[in-house]
Amino acid sequence: MIVYKIVKEGHYPMKKKKIQKTNAIRLLDKEKIDYTIYEYPWNEEQLDARTAAEKVGMQLDKIYKTLVTVGDKTGVTIACIPAENELDLKALAKVSDNKKMEMLPMKDLEKTTGYIRGGCSPIGMKKSFSTYLAAEAKTMGRIVVSAGKRGMQIELAPFDLITVTKAAYAEIASRNS
Repeated sequence: MIVYKIVKEGHYPMKKKKIQKTNAIRLLDKEKIDYTIYEYPWNEEQLDARTAAEKVGMQLDKIYKTLVTVGDKTGVTIACIPAENELDLKALAKVSDNKKMEMLPMKDLEKTTGYIRGGCSPIGMKKSFSTYLAAEAKTMGRIVVSAGKRGMQIELAPFDLITVTKAAYAEIASRNS
């Protein structure tokens, strides 16, 4: 079942609307994975996960951000971590068989993944990359990730995210200080 929620002016009406499908949504449909879409107004200055959580009326711990990194041995690697956490690059390097990891330069994001800043989904990238989901997600019934477009989020079960991205759970996140 697919639920589509449009968020406007602080309330969440259910509304039948033709979904503007992103690569992420097309892939979830193809794999017959249940998800909920949240769409909300966005602006260039507020592309962060905290704003997304507020706009869709979710607790921040359910929102996961997608970070694109580059390893010295394996190349591009995707990390999906809770919004309020920081990526532990050393831990990601270790689990991904790299000695060193760094963030992919923002200028390379779209040509590498097919997605832009503020709309980068771990699902449906141009190529299949090694993907790691923070171990905290194991305890969650559902999590929310970008749908591949600014102002659009997808809620799904962590297991389904693992399945569709061929990801692995890993201890890669640390609490912001």
